Amino acid sequence: MRESRFTHLTRLKRPLLIGAAVWVATQHPAHAADEIQVYNAAIAAVGQFTVQQHLNYTPLGVKEPPFPGGLVSNGAINGTPEFAYGLTDWWEVGLYLPFAIQNQTFYSNAFKVRTLFVSPHADQRDFFYGINFEFANETPPFAQTRFAMEIRPIIGRRNSEYEFIVNPIVDVGFGRFGETHFAPAARVARKFDDDLYAGFEYYSDWGSIGDFKAFAQQEHALFAVTDFKLGVVDVNFGVGYGLTPASDRWIVKTIIGYAFPVPGSNTAGSDRATTGPVNPMSRATQRTW
Repeated sequence: MRESRFTHLTRLKRPLLIGAAVWVATQHPAHAADEIQVYNAAIAAVGQFTVQQHLNYTPLGVKEPPFPGGLVSNGAINGTPEFAYGLTDWWEVGLYLPFAIQNQTFYSNAFKVRTLFVSPHADQRDFFYGINFEFANETPPFAQTRFAMEIRPIIGRRNSEYEFIVNPIVDVGFGRFGETHFAPAARVARKFDDDLYAGFEYYSDWGSIGDFKAFAQQEHALFAVTDFKLGVVDVNFGVGYGLTPASDRWIVKTIIGYAFPVPGSNTAGSDRATTGPVNPMSRATQRTW
């Protein structure tokens, strides 16, 4: 029995439709991050509070949700206020309150807590290291898992003019949809003045450990960044470009930070670098390799 033209075309299209569906299902498009930052092992002084405000805007990003019901990164504002406190000269704890704004709607991503261990006085060392553990309680628009953990090693080297830092991050999601991803980040920067730095930062997500995606399906972004001061406030600003189809194409990020004076000390809070990439070489002016 001769098949109709409609049936013939349907049979021809079916493999193409199935292939397209599989391609879409395996892309796992990028989701906007509330914290785009390379940790440099600098922490608050003992008894000192610091506060930072992270804000990231994706003017041109992936327009498909990373999972059914997830927030689309294109056009989204993501951020978090971050509060930290120095317990010892090698231990700092912190709290995040992540959020997103999409289509004029505000979404809360509950909270994250972290504990950061570093080499003592890491901001004064040529070679420095540390490790950060972050525990997150997440909400459905942001993730398919209720609880997650980030393990962030910190390895860095600096002299009086340059620094290079690597954060080989491992993200762990718990529960039915939980996966363990490798998401390394890195930074190279140069000091131009006491309070002026510029360089590049790299962020990525290679996919599930043991089953990395093809390069085109991974997330890779390169940021041009600068660090400077506005009075007593530290500012980190960067513009990022996605290097793969699965990445957001353009991202703008900023971190505004302030370190409160240490109780009982005459040292102003602005004289000490706050956690993260803000003024990363503020104690490196006399260093040589």
